[in-house]
Amino acid sequence: MPKIRSSADLRNNYNDISTFCHTYAEPVFITKNGKGDLAVMSIETYEEMVGRFELYGKLQEGLDDVAAGRTRPLEDVISGLRSRRNFR
Repeated sequence: MPKIRSSADLRNNYNDISTFCHTYAEPVFITKNGKGDLAVMSIETYEEMVGRFELYGKLQEGLDDVAAGRTRPLEDVISGLRSRRNFR
């Protein structure tokens, strides 16, 4: 269940909201005049979420490569890496 607080609560009870965000790693939704306005979360939760989005993007790139046939057999890749290593 999402945690919803008013903008007045954010102003008057900042420490409580901050503690909640750090303890539960969940956002708190802030309302302004009864309507959703902001989502507040800890920096750690934000960084984890952004990292997850980046990972999903990379996974999608890989799936797109597979669908477009832009892949090589693993044996060919390993052979190429070994020959590069031995060339040095």
